[in-house]
Amino acid sequence: MSTKLAVLKDGKTNETRAAASPETVKKLVSLGCSVTIEADAGKKAGFTNKEYEEAGAVVAKTAAFLKESDIVLSVNAPAPIRLKSFKKGATLIAMLNPYDNQKALDSYAKAGIETMSMELMPRITRAQSMDVLSSQSNLAGYKAVLDATAEFGRALPMMMTAAGTIAPAKVFVMGAGVAGLQAIATAKRLGAVVSATDVRAAAGEQVESLGASFVMVEADEGESGETEGGYAKEMSEDYQKRQAELVAQHIAKQDIVICTALIPGRPAPELVSKEMVTRMAPGSVIVDLAVERGGNCPLSKLGKTVIANGVKIIGYDNVPGRLPANATELYARNLYNFVEAFFDREAKKAVFDRNDEIIQGVQLTYKGAIVHSGFVQAKTSSKKPAAKKPTAKKPAAKKPAAKKPVAKKPAKRKAAASKTGSKG
Repeated sequence: MSTKLAVLKDGKTNETRAAASPETVKKLVSLGCSVTIEADAGKKAGFTNKEYEEAGAVVAKTAAFLKESDIVLSVNAPAPIRLKSFKKGATLIAMLNPYDNQKALDSYAKAGIETMSMELMPRITRAQSMDVLSSQSNLAGYKAVLDATAEFGRALPMMMTAAGTIAPAKVFVMGAGVAGLQAIATAKRLGAVVSATDVRAAAGEQVESLGASFVMVEADEGESGETEGGYAKEMSEDYQKRQAELVAQHIAKQDIVICTALIPGRPAPELVSKEMVTRMAPGSVIVDLAVERGGNCPLSKLGKTVIANGVKIIGYDNVPGRLPANATELYARNLYNFVEAFFDREAKKAVFDRNDEIIQGVQLTYKGAIVHSGFVQAKTSSKKPAAKKPTAKKPAAKKPAAKKPVAKKPAKRKAAASKTGSKG
């Protein structure tokens, strides 16, 4: 019997991506899955219901199909009310955003749903084709440069004309991860003079290989600036102060600034202060790709373009979704590659080995419990220790009365009052 796989239509109003493309539907069917896709799931990405049907999927207009689905694919976490429609023991695979939505983990566990959060994919060679952060960040970096160019009132390349020469625009990219490197490459192709910065010293070679100059202060002794997983990490206060001083001097001369710095599970670090914005020339542009996690610039606003001191600060949300067709194609392939890696073709079902490094990295809940080490610890540490009840002291034992010298007439002894103490 084939695995029943469902593809949800995302409920977020600003979400344009889908969890499957006609291409991946064909591959899932050939793998041994029976695929059902919610009607219009790919409409915003330009994929019609007919295309999905021609690829081998059944298009469903109601959510009844979820009751029988073994695997459910989605872009983002489904609305809590939708969990009631899930089959107990089903596997939900999506970008579940567990750092900002830890309460949802309890809901998944309570519903008996096995959940895989694709943003937590470990950065190992075997998992590269499943890495949704890389595939989506790549598009975000490209689109950020185009968005900046559209808002910038000048041309990017140097132009030599009969009327005179136009100087090339200066683009500064903050953060040389996947998004940053793509932003550098795109800005260079458009003819800008590009520079970049990153806390990771190793990023310098990559930046320079793309033709940009690397701007960085000397790192703390023995500090690489990256985690074991290859992500940038928060640096010491001294480093941040020195870096801020260097950036403040450099940024004042830039026309376009692309901010891409993120630290997994934490608010985005502030890289461009209000004071730095005042030093930039009117007409300059800042694109803050970290705005969904607080922003690298405190002036950026989610989903809006702000003008401060004549500088345009762009804070679009879901930037990969601004290229919906490509973003869907890449995300859908990430999901397919993940499912295929653990699919038993003979048994026609996915077997997610809990001892596998990839599964240990992405699995949040299993058989009614939260199993991811990072979130089990977070939940435990968030609980306050129970207050100790005040304990009443036991009544002090009466000391034997000291013998008084015998008088001629026996003296009457007063009864000693016993004292009982308690902490309120």
